[in-house]
Amino acid sequence: MKAFTLDHAANADDALLLLEQGAKAIAGGTNLVDLMKLQIAVPERIVSIRRTGLEEIAADGTGLRIGALVTNADCAADARVRKDWPLLAKAILAGASPQLRNRATTGGNLCQRTRCGYFYDTTQACNKREPGSGCSARDGFNRIHAVLGTSDACIATYPGDMAVALLALDALVLTRGPLGPRQIPVAAFHRMPGDDPARDNVLERGELITAVRLPAPTGGVQLYRKVRDRASYAFALISVAVDVAMEDGRITRCALAFGSLGTVPWRDKAVEAVLVGEKPSPGLFAKAAEVLLKDAIGFGDNDFKIPLAARALAATLSEATRNAKA
Repeated sequence: MKAFTLDHAANADDALLLLEQGAKAIAGGTNLVDLMKLQIAVPERIVSIRRTGLEEIAADGTGLRIGALVTNADCAADARVRKDWPLLAKAILAGASPQLRNRATTGGNLCQRTRCGYFYDTTQACNKREPGSGCSARDGFNRIHAVLGTSDACIATYPGDMAVALLALDALVLTRGPLGPRQIPVAAFHRMPGDDPARDNVLERGELITAVRLPAPTGGVQLYRKVRDRASYAFALISVAVDVAMEDGRITRCALAFGSLGTVPWRDKAVEAVLVGEKPSPGLFAKAAEVLLKDAIGFGDNDFKIPLAARALAATLSEATRNAKA
């Protein structure tokens, strides 16, 4: 690890000043410290934001405001989250280990970087790590990589679970920066790689996540299905988040989001439009999968993700609509 200067911000204003000067924020450090050990991230100055008072979960009108420093463990355990936004709790508990959830934060989780092996191997070409060097994954071992939202420059997936649930719940990312406060829909927070894969999200220099806001509870049936190589401590091959409501045997509302399928947490409202107003059936779920995967492209080792996604979608919708009827 290369030498760096560490500052402890006494409040959010102090943190913003240091960030604008080029410092890198650290909260739980569960991702950044690993990257620093491998010299993938080599910040000269780091500012700890642990003392900035952003660790509160509080009612926000009809919704809920989750501070950027709320740990994943505390978020998933919060009685309000478990009751009214259970999808978020389920997604968090499907990720990482208890030790990591005790340390990882809401803001840091949103900003985590890919787990592509070529990104972590500094002997390999990776446009996300070193812009312009190439993408070794395209012709390499790409089993865990994306089939949606890829580009010639990058096919790496966003690895997290929490953001997938937040996407289905229409959450907002609240920030402060040099230009003032912003409210960014989670759907617009992460960036597809295009020809600039080194930039993962839309945060500007000097901008700090302060909270995530959940809108009013929907009252629907919420499920999170994570398909992975082993039952715990593994990133998803495919994950599906669903929030569904039914009336008179028909789907009246449906929000769907997918993890590890695209280069960003993935939501396609055309898929939801196929489902709303219809009676659940295997044929309907297959039609929704066709819409979801119409532009999917495999790169060899990850070709299996396309049929796997269709099966995972059907299984999740079948369970959710069955529970909604009950």
